[in-house]
Amino acid sequence: MAIKIIFLIVFFIVMIAIGVMTRKKANSVDGFVLGGRTAGPWLTAFGYGTSYFSAVVFIGYAGQFGYKYGLASTWVGIGNAVIGSLLAWIVLGRRTRVMTKHLDSKTMPDFFGKRFDSQALRIAAALISFVFLIPYTSSVYNGLSRLFNMAFNIDYKICIIVMAALTCVYVILGGYMATVVNDFVQGIIMLFGICAVIISVINSNGGFMTALTTLSQTPSDLPVSEGMQGAFISFFGPDPLNLLGVVILTSLGTWGLPQMVGKFYAIKDEKSIKAGTVISTVFAIVVAGGCYFLGGFARLYQGNPNILKEDGVGINYDAIVPEMLSGLPDLLLGIVIVLVLSASMSTLSSLVLTSSSTVTLDLIAQIVPDKKLDKKKIEKRNLLTMRLLLVFFIVVSVALALNPPTFIAQLMGYSWGALAGSFLAPFLWGIYWKRTTKLSVWVAFISGVGLTVSNMFLHYVASPINMGAITMIAGLIIVPIVSLITPKLPEDKVKGIFSCYDETVTIEKRYSLPENADEEE
Repeated sequence: MAIKIIFLIVFFIVMIAIGVMTRKKANSVDGFVLGGRTAGPWLTAFGYGTSYFSAVVFIGYAGQFGYKYGLASTWVGIGNAVIGSLLAWIVLGRRTRVMTKHLDSKTMPDFFGKRFDSQALRIAAALISFVFLIPYTSSVYNGLSRLFNMAFNIDYKICIIVMAALTCVYVILGGYMATVVNDFVQGIIMLFGICAVIISVINSNGGFMTALTTLSQTPSDLPVSEGMQGAFISFFGPDPLNLLGVVILTSLGTWGLPQMVGKFYAIKDEKSIKAGTVISTVFAIVVAGGCYFLGGFARLYQGNPNILKEDGVGINYDAIVPEMLSGLPDLLLGIVIVLVLSASMSTLSSLVLTSSSTVTLDLIAQIVPDKKLDKKKIEKRNLLTMRLLLVFFIVVSVALALNPPTFIAQLMGYSWGALAGSFLAPFLWGIYWKRTTKLSVWVAFISGVGLTVSNMFLHYVASPINMGAITMIAGLIIVPIVSLITPKLPEDKVKGIFSCYDETVTIEKRYSLPENADEEE
């Protein structure tokens, strides 16, 4: 117990110290929200990765999908690395940074408002972000409950309050820079922690080959896999179609999440984008691939009564990974606790910072503008409002996590689908295609939210994961079709927006080779 407590105390001290050290970077709105757009590759890449993978992934998703799909659930981690990280950086990174800087947009709703010349779109995007980010924020705490009960034998409510208070302090002090510097520290813990956990859990099950053999002989209770031998160690697992839905939602979904895309707004320069692409992808392979690979051995605990629901019948997926970890040595268990705390706090800080900045800049400042104040006073007012809202959002998320109503639990299954289904397509088409129209964005918003919310009540698609994948793909098809049949934006305005991609810049030869021999001479 002493080892575990010492780990936590050291962890808390480091987090607060980073908040104090970075507080000077948070004296302006741009500094508080984007760190002055000066974040280098390591900070941005680790910030992207740690915001991506929270305790929801490590405890919830790894246990649930590992139990359902066996070792094939590792494909989810691979998809997260290739689609959610590598392709996201390649496709979105540079163009997002260039256009958002050109438009001076600080949030995703701000981008929609300026790119499509519509304050109404900006406010609508802010409302969608607010509604679906708050329950997502509260879910971050869920993965901690059984882990802390197992490790400390205390009510996890204490942990939630302490974690929320600590996150609140360092984000209020240092804003975006405190978040990404802490993300860097937390990311290192996650990298080493997940490797140590995988090795220990496999060894506790007799080694890799023994665990694999036992897993291959495990009977399945899933109808789709009847007749299959060794379904849980097969290449695509017992249910490839639903596995594909999970890969699409958890990988492609990041392209439309405000807290993820916002990381590209703040990156420093071209070198940072290139390096960040590699760093972020490697981080995702290790952390996400490791989490889902570990979860793939969940069926080894199939007969364990500790993973059953209270009624003793169904499987409590959130209990599987904590049960895997219960036999670890105290030193390693202390590392795991800090690992899960790191994953949760990094995601929590990113979410509340995104929520508070979006509501302040895209709702309050637009609905209640104060033309009597000068620029400096407006800046101070917005900074104060963001800090107050940050506290408010953390308090709300804690209240929901402590007493989660049924509809919140249901809503969480749709949060990624609603956000990405609404934002992914118009954002992607918006930074690449001049012909994208204002009306197509409205249709994407209505489609993303409408399909998601209607499915909550009508259940015409059984799996919310598959529904999320459908909303994203639908948006990618809807936006270009609607754009071709609706009035386009004024040509001179669109030309001015896309002129940022045509500017001539000087670059060193080590980053770009000349196109022909004459240029080199």
